[in-house]
Amino acid sequence: MSVNAAPPRKAPPGRWVPWLVIGLWMALAAVMVPLSGKLSSVTTDRAVDTLPAGAESTRVAVLEDSLPGGEDNTFVFVYHRAGGVTDADRATVERHYATLAKRYPPKAAAGADEEGPSTQLSADGEAMMFTLDVSTTYGAPEAVVGPLRDAAKERPAGLELDVTGPAAIDGDMDAVFDGIDLQVFLTTVIVVTVLLVLTYRSPVLWFIPLVVVGAAALTSMATVYLLVKGFGIVVNDQNSALLTILVFGVGTDYALLLIARYREALHQHENVRVAMVHALRGAAPAIVASAATVVAGLLCLLAADLNSTSGLGPIGAAGILCALVAMLTLFPAVLVVLGRRIFWPAIPRFSTAVVEKPGLWGRLGTAISRRRWVATLGSFGILGVLAIGLTGNTGALREQDQFLSAPESVTGFTVLRQHFPELGGQPMTVFTRPAYQDRVLDVVQGTPGVAMAVPGQTSGGWADISVFPTDAPDTTAEYDTIERVRTAVHAVSGAQAIVGGPSAENLDTEVTTSRDEKVVIPLVLVVVLIVLGLLLRAIVAPLVLMATVIVSFAAAFGGSVFIFDTIFGFKGVDYSVPLLAFLFLVALGVDYNIFLASRAREETVRLGTREGMLRALSATGGVITSAGLVLAATFAVLTTLPLVMLIEVGFLVAFGVLLDALLVRSVLVPALTLLIGRRIWWPSRLSRPAAEPPTGPQPVAEDEELALQR
Repeated sequence: MSVNAAPPRKAPPGRWVPWLVIGLWMALAAVMVPLSGKLSSVTTDRAVDTLPAGAESTRVAVLEDSLPGGEDNTFVFVYHRAGGVTDADRATVERHYATLAKRYPPKAAAGADEEGPSTQLSADGEAMMFTLDVSTTYGAPEAVVGPLRDAAKERPAGLELDVTGPAAIDGDMDAVFDGIDLQVFLTTVIVVTVLLVLTYRSPVLWFIPLVVVGAAALTSMATVYLLVKGFGIVVNDQNSALLTILVFGVGTDYALLLIARYREALHQHENVRVAMVHALRGAAPAIVASAATVVAGLLCLLAADLNSTSGLGPIGAAGILCALVAMLTLFPAVLVVLGRRIFWPAIPRFSTAVVEKPGLWGRLGTAISRRRWVATLGSFGILGVLAIGLTGNTGALREQDQFLSAPESVTGFTVLRQHFPELGGQPMTVFTRPAYQDRVLDVVQGTPGVAMAVPGQTSGGWADISVFPTDAPDTTAEYDTIERVRTAVHAVSGAQAIVGGPSAENLDTEVTTSRDEKVVIPLVLVVVLIVLGLLLRAIVAPLVLMATVIVSFAAAFGGSVFIFDTIFGFKGVDYSVPLLAFLFLVALGVDYNIFLASRAREETVRLGTREGMLRALSATGGVITSAGLVLAATFAVLTTLPLVMLIEVGFLVAFGVLLDALLVRSVLVPALTLLIGRRIWWPSRLSRPAAEPPTGPQPVAEDEELALQR
């Protein structure tokens, strides 16, 4: 009599899925990684690409570029000697000018002045200067300024030289951005690595989110490169650096949130795949809502007129989406393949009797519950005191003040203004029809604030005039002069005169940014409010959360302005900082409220409003605080760069994120929720069920287990 052997037990289904996901990402990396290295080849910082096409200075730049020989880069050579220049000094300056004018001859044009510009001696006899216009056909400013300085090195002892002018400043600015992408990437990797090691205290676990976020960053760079090639999006060096910061910051945040849920699930489920499914069910909605909020906020930038600002919208959105996809596919797959041992030495064990300890955040929640008014008023008091800083120096930062350490081009402007006060500003360029050149010249020379106007070349149906204002560059007085010159030349009928130049470009940029703030900021508020309403299915809660974020932004901005003014000694706030900081702090600051509020809504269904909020605070307090520290640290990387604008953005956003994570989300939002009660979820009716559901790990039926594995 034979006995039939029991059929061998089949392996649980779904085991191959993580490996398939990893394989697909490896195939994607093979295509995208080579493309990511090409992003720097399509970045541009030219004003003609950054400003809107309708700006008057943009039209001047386009016209200059279209004329024979291309656009000119203007360099100013300022020689100076204490006690007065000597005859040998004068001969040296004349020789330098002759040599450089021969090496970089002006572009040929009909009607051009045969003699060209000459050297000038200052009224005090202590300085000489000449202006050199170098065609862009010889290279970009950063490629030309070095050889120009080298060519003028041989001079008598004691004769100092500063090569300045608009093109020299552009060249020094580009030198700051040279290699910035690699520097930001490496610094961010180091910062995130240190924070992950401190967070998990594991020799292995920190490495997994770092690798996955790195894959997301490279994929996002390749995606942005394809967007630029396909749709002509403007990417400058600043936006490229912000892309890296965004992907690493939000990607690490998503990893921390998912790991926290996964660790909880591993205590409740023996099978790691089942535990990951439960973790994704709990964390994915909040992560997706967070990403949707940031993406929606970023895409609001498409309404901006400034090309560099509007370009940041799709660039940042692409980065956030790449981080989202990577953290919800590749990251879970790697964690499942590696199993529980990835948490060594603190490996979470499956147990049917998990004892929940109140912990720090549980005790904080209890204290807030007992002193709701104290917590609310105290939080608003702190935020209000910080917001007082908005009364400080919020004036626009001049281009010359952008450098942390003033380069030669900036110090040269100071010397130029000291010895040639009549040429204190950057030259304007006026284009007019040739038949009206003399008439426009007379009008310009009679305009208040103009020190000198010099007729230039006639070419391609246009004649140009170089206009030198008396006031310092990028000051209100100089901008007023530019506006007066524009008004005056526009009044010359038939001349079709337009006014541009470096300071005019800065003026148009500031005016456009001011317009963008008025359009984009309200749009961001409305869009983020709608996303919150859809997520929480309520009206009151989204309004409360948005109000706390706005107050937090005002406090962060005010506190930062105080630091910039009194400690860092900055001479203003860059025009682009308020809009960028508002966008990041509202979109990213709402993230932590989303993580807390979505968990509170989930727990309120089971436990009621009070217990639901306290349970949510206890469960999310540690991970959200860690996420806030990581995001703040990644933005703080920008403060290591030698450019004031990036330092201001990095510091302000980092400070604001810390305020959101440590005060607004940890104290103010729970206190307001407990004060308002269940009305905060209006019109949803969330109440504690009659029967308290059991807590702790529950046995899972075999068919459910298999379904989850699939």
